[in-house]
Amino acid sequence: MNSGKPLLTVVSGLSGSGKSIALRTLEDLDYYCVDNLPAELLPDFVKNLTRDDKQRSRLAVSIDVRNHSSDLSRVGEWLSAVGALGFDYRLVYFDTADEALIKRYSDTRRRHPLSHEGLPLSNAIARERELLRPLRALADIVIDTSEMNVHQLRKAVLGELEAGAKRQVSLLFESFAYKRGIPGDADFVFDARCLPNPHWDAALRPLSGRDAAVRDFLEQQGTVVEFVDQISVFLDTWLPRFESETRSYVTVAFGCTGGKHRSVYLAEKLTQHFRQSGRENVLTYHRELE
Repeated sequence: MNSGKPLLTVVSGLSGSGKSIALRTLEDLDYYCVDNLPAELLPDFVKNLTRDDKQRSRLAVSIDVRNHSSDLSRVGEWLSAVGALGFDYRLVYFDTADEALIKRYSDTRRRHPLSHEGLPLSNAIARERELLRPLRALADIVIDTSEMNVHQLRKAVLGELEAGAKRQVSLLFESFAYKRGIPGDADFVFDARCLPNPHWDAALRPLSGRDAAVRDFLEQQGTVVEFVDQISVFLDTWLPRFESETRSYVTVAFGCTGGKHRSVYLAEKLTQHFRQSGRENVLTYHRELE
């Protein structure tokens, strides 16, 4: 949407379809995000964020089957009220085949939100489809995630929801552990195992590269500073070439032994570098910490 109006994106869909990943992706794109907002509060939510000088132009909320107290058949009415406040709005619905959902729940051992009703998983999924039918019918965009992994889902969100954004390559900085294999869709892979390892410091071992103590340790190492500087220069130099070739996505992966300290620090550091340079659509994914 390019009307110039502020925008509300409503994220909905089946539990296990990837809504949480989609909402985190939008948050990385500087949307103001709220998970599981009661649907009837949509107009009040938008109104509250337009009362002061800090008005946000891009909002995103997740509305799904956890909205037990809401009459989801009235979502269209509440979205119309949002439009009357001067906002554009869109409803994005994430769908997934039953077989894929059952496998995901089996792999993660998570409980379906309707399992408290004593329903078997297959029945809970069927019941959820029924409850969400009004939202599915109103959807402006439907994304089927049955065959998608995390990376493909993030790219689908960028492709579907940011199609009208200013033309820039979308960057994903990912950390991973070599013992679990290299990410299959990485465009660039940098091996951080040559750098000093915080794992060997007992005080740092339980922490991750997101923690200040680990950052301080690594930033005191000359080899780490040099590593970051050289990769920053390389990407600053070559990313414009990808844009000139109409490339949409670039995934830069950093690997270390456990995927917890050095690789996480590097992904966060490069994300910070490119966001501070004014680049949009910069995402981070820590495979071993998710």
